[in-house]
Amino acid sequence: MLPNHNYKLTLKWTGNKGTGTSGYRAYDRNHEIIIEGKTTLLGSADPTFHGDKTVHNPEDLLLASLSSCHMMSYLHVCVKAGIVVTDYVDNATGIMVVNADGSGRFIEVNLNPIVTITDESQLTKANELHTEANQLCFIANSVNFTVRHHPKTRI
Repeated sequence: MLPNHNYKLTLKWTGNKGTGTSGYRAYDRNHEIIIEGKTTLLGSADPTFHGDKTVHNPEDLLLASLSSCHMMSYLHVCVKAGIVVTDYVDNATGIMVVNADGSGRFIEVNLNPIVTITDESQLTKANELHTEANQLCFIANSVNFTVRHHPKTRI
């Protein structure tokens, strides 16, 4: 059995305007995500939920995690298959629903990678490898909603 990988961070709420959570609009949703040795990320809620639209929210970060994990898995399977990738851009989208009780969840994410490779004869294989990359992606394997792939491959 392979060893576990452990991750650690500190999340610090910075949104106390002086009266704490004395009212729904009395505080900001701002916070810091602190990981030793890395740049601190500034976070907040989605603007719909009274957050700061200029910083990342949890929904942004979930979508980014899925997109970046897929890219790293895809690059890995391309190396194994002998496909040389020279550029990769993903315009990912996600759909989250909010329930009447205020809870919510993502129901799907669509990854739309535009991949550039060097060999036209490997075009079909390059597109097919997105399925294998999805099976390897740690983050995709951790979510309970559909992650779809709509790749476009260029030479």
